[in-house]
Amino acid sequence: MNNVAIVGATGAVGKELLSVLERRNFPIRELHCFASARSSGRQLFFRNKPVTVKPLSDEALQGIDIAIFSAGSKVSREWVPKAVSRGIRVVDNSSAFRMEPSVPLIIPEINSHALKEHSLLAASPNCSATIMLMAAAPLHRHFKIKRIVAATYQAASGAGFQAMKELQAETLAHLQNRPFLERTVMPHPYAFNLFPHNSPLNAEGYAEEEIKMLEETRKILEDDQIWVNATCVRVPVLRAHAEALNITFDGPVSVAEAYSVLKNAPGLCIMEDRQNNRFPMPSDVSGQDNVFCGRLRKDPSFPNTLDLWVVGDQLLKGAALNAVQIAELYPVYAK
Repeated sequence: MNNVAIVGATGAVGKELLSVLERRNFPIRELHCFASARSSGRQLFFRNKPVTVKPLSDEALQGIDIAIFSAGSKVSREWVPKAVSRGIRVVDNSSAFRMEPSVPLIIPEINSHALKEHSLLAASPNCSATIMLMAAAPLHRHFKIKRIVAATYQAASGAGFQAMKELQAETLAHLQNRPFLERTVMPHPYAFNLFPHNSPLNAEGYAEEEIKMLEETRKILEDDQIWVNATCVRVPVLRAHAEALNITFDGPVSVAEAYSVLKNAPGLCIMEDRQNNRFPMPSDVSGQDNVFCGRLRKDPSFPNTLDLWVVGDQLLKGAALNAVQIAELYPVYAK
């Protein structure tokens, strides 16, 4: 049994963490929930018992065995090293340590071997990279991918609980034909609209989110020769990301061969009804642990290339579920 801490427990991912830990019956002796000072004193419920939210402090880390951080990069950079120095096994959901060479970046279905016995810190990947790789990684293992061109359709949940609330409120205002003056998260009108991802742009004009998909893919698949070109877009969906992938392989791959691999990939489900042009949608996938895919087809414009449609719940496999799955690996490597 473990004393477990959730840092960022009142956020969108934090709330999902509580649910995932409970339904997966994670071995917990005592659960500690931490959040910002403004949430201090709130009560959350875990296994039908109240848990009081506390501010994070050095003293509060005493006795913790495993900590899952979902409070953003700034908090992680300050507190994760302190936790690790105490021998606490940490899973970090932020981008703070993902590209550190000494920190394993883990999707358990794909590269659990990267979490070594001595690992006290593991990072959970960017949600868009995770959802993409749940389908791409099995294909890469069998056929070797050279390049992925990705277009993402990303939900409000990726920007946090407040972004989800604002989307709902702005949609209501739009339907009631009144102005919406309460936007604090998204930089542009969001209801009935979409826009390129609002993460910072680099000198070449690529959003930070798009660069993450390239860099994290290479690290997770342990292959610096793969190229990923992504265009990430915010769409007015609450919590599930969709992605259109154009994948070029080292040699010829038939649609039938790709389907055969994906049908047996852990954590991945094929959903399609071609006769009715019906493929996975965010409304199908919200609340589901598995990532769903379909609409495989041969790209007639470029050799050795297939197109693929992938949809996954950003709060679950894209964040909370993946983090808990990493934490579940720790006992395997515990001394």
